[in-house]
Amino acid sequence: MLIAITVYGKDRKGIIYAISNALADMNVNIVDIEQRVLHGIFLMYVIADCSKTNLSFEEIRDRLVEVGRNVGVNVHVSKFEREVSKDKNLYVITVLGKDRVGIVRDISKILLDHGVNIESTSLIARDKLISIEFVVDIGEVNPEKLKKSLKKAVESVNLDIVIQPYHEFEREKRLIVFDMDSTLVDAEIIDEIAKYAGVEEEVKKITEKAMRGEMDFETALIERVRLLKGLPVEVLEKIYRNIKLTEGAKELIQALKKAGYKVAVVSGGFTYFTDKLKEELGLDYAFGNELEIEDGKLTGRIKGRIIDAEEKARIIEEIAKKEGISKENVVAVGDGANDRIMIENAGLGIAFNAKEVLKDVADGTLSKENLIGLACVLGLFKKRSNHKI
Repeated sequence: MLIAITVYGKDRKGIIYAISNALADMNVNIVDIEQRVLHGIFLMYVIADCSKTNLSFEEIRDRLVEVGRNVGVNVHVSKFEREVSKDKNLYVITVLGKDRVGIVRDISKILLDHGVNIESTSLIARDKLISIEFVVDIGEVNPEKLKKSLKKAVESVNLDIVIQPYHEFEREKRLIVFDMDSTLVDAEIIDEIAKYAGVEEEVKKITEKAMRGEMDFETALIERVRLLKGLPVEVLEKIYRNIKLTEGAKELIQALKKAGYKVAVVSGGFTYFTDKLKEELGLDYAFGNELEIEDGKLTGRIKGRIIDAEEKARIIEEIAKKEGISKENVVAVGDGANDRIMIENAGLGIAFNAKEVLKDVADGTLSKENLIGLACVLGLFKKRSNHKI
């Protein structure tokens, strides 16, 4: 016979010892246990095996209730019927957003409507950001269809979501790669340069053509850089001084470095800025397109290889190989079509403040104000414990 024991009350020393000691004295074996303290309230759940005791269920229950009364907590004991085991299709769903009333209700309703069973729930509040992690069993639901549907449903209630298979969630990530423009920095740097060069409108028109698929990235980049010919290099320094990091970027990278991650920026932007970011933020790697400079002015040309979507993916492979890291241990974060391949290839791909085309292929989406939430997704603000199945 299995029994389920629930213990709750004001936290104090000795509660776990009192309950476990009583069970041992009765020759009752603990087979599963979970305990935590929430705002001074002690909570503990125990599954115990009574097959080796000579005591009846009623005797065990009464003894535990008495022990609980002696240490000032409530104890509830019930018979526990073990379900026939079945294969579970576990996923971890992390929901992030500005804290408000009703988030748990909204998400649990969405999961219920999608036929998803919640196995466990944990919550982290950090300043105004709340992160709720659900371990769920999706059963026989098609994972890809479910991901797309959940993203839309969660976005409709103004929250962000990241969805990972449980085995991928458990896999320790070791390398994280960021795009630069509108990801690590809150700007499209080429647009800022174009303002100083007096060609802002021309550059925007080319960018729009590329976004509509009327021009490939390489052609669009070459055309836009050509318009910057003659701009003094001093202007680039002025632009860098005025550019702001995305909110939470610095704190996130500090947390990643502290946790032992290798951190890289791989951008279709320019090395003048990626190199400075590397120095300022302590990044391990930085790659971008190199603007050709002669006599202190831009020539309107790019030096060396052009970093487009395919090249980004190749660079990440190069870094991972050098560091001895498999693609399953890589996190990629970006906002545009140029990030699609690296997002698809990574163990965890995050679409940050992104267009729908990128959201569709990503494991999760983060809005502009929630970049720091990636630390919650990666478990940097807590110690993970193994989920028992």
